[in-house]
Amino acid sequence: MAEGASAVAQSGESLLFLTDEQLRKGIEAMFFAYRGFTADPDRILQDHAYGRAHHRAIHFIHRAPGTTVNNLLAILGVTKQSLNRVLRCLIEDGLVESRVGNRDKRERHLYLTARGDALEQQLSDAQRERMRAAYRAAGPEAVAGFRQVLEAMMDPDMRRHFTRLADGGV
Repeated sequence: MAEGASAVAQSGESLLFLTDEQLRKGIEAMFFAYRGFTADPDRILQDHAYGRAHHRAIHFIHRAPGTTVNNLLAILGVTKQSLNRVLRCLIEDGLVESRVGNRDKRERHLYLTARGDALEQQLSDAQRERMRAAYRAAGPEAVAGFRQVLEAMMDPDMRRHFTRLADGGV
């Protein structure tokens, strides 16, 4: 094994035996990072009297135009009642359009309107800017490791949704 690879293997091995204090620091870093990650969109959403549930719905409808309400329920992991409240608001405000399915008239397919696209762009731009700066500061190896850690933390069902979306699927 090359000297550099040996050092990486040893540092990787030491990470397998994290102390409770190191884990606590990681948990707290995740909490504070999440606050930072959501701070800019929260300010934008506040101007529209929306919350994070609206943001998540807008994000995933944008990522998968035409997604069904049932698919969105599975991705978001919320109750039908909760999602219906959010969707009703977004539809009434002209940000989301609900269309009846061609094959199954019981299905509702969701699309962002031009206004919905504009809000999604504003929200995503703020988060992309923060992510881009953090990724640049951390470097490519840290970025790859960070993604591995996040994927390892996902429940298997959520990892499947994530992988499907990452691959361009619905």
